[in-house]
Amino acid sequence: MIGDVELARRGDKEAFIRLMRGLEVSLYQTAKAFLHSDEDCADAMQETALRSYRSIRGLKNPRYFKTWIVRILINECKKLLDKRRNVVSFQPEYEPAVADPGYARLELRELVDRLDGPQRSVVLLYYYGDLTVKEIAEELDVPEGTVKSRLYKAREILGSQYDRLSKGVKSL
Repeated sequence: MIGDVELARRGDKEAFIRLMRGLEVSLYQTAKAFLHSDEDCADAMQETALRSYRSIRGLKNPRYFKTWIVRILINECKKLLDKRRNVVSFQPEYEPAVADPGYARLELRELVDRLDGPQRSVVLLYYYGDLTVKEIAEELDVPEGTVKSRLYKAREILGSQYDRLSKGVKSL
């Protein structure tokens, strides 16, 4: 990967394409964790590819390519979220009548979305973006201990809320 990063920094389009294809799944999962809609994910990934291709020469250390490109993607996701913040959805809430494992995943995801910003960010990056604690610390510019404590606290919150939800208590 580092070899392709060096080639891409020198203008090799094929090397850049190989890099993007190698990270495509990880980038999609990260975008999906923030945006939910496939169309928005595609937009964010496309903008990320364009921005990173235009500015790859500015990447100082090829070892941090993944962290660098994920940072660009997160910024693109935030831009899309800011644009949509003023849009009101008129879709009714749907509650399944039958317990199903697929719904459990959706319910858990909804609980993740209710976490406060710092905790939600580390959970999304760790579980959905497949980043390590160290990469998240670099990404958010916080100590690794802070990332670990946010993950711990988020797991406690999610565990207690999920237990209440699974027992039928809807007051979160």
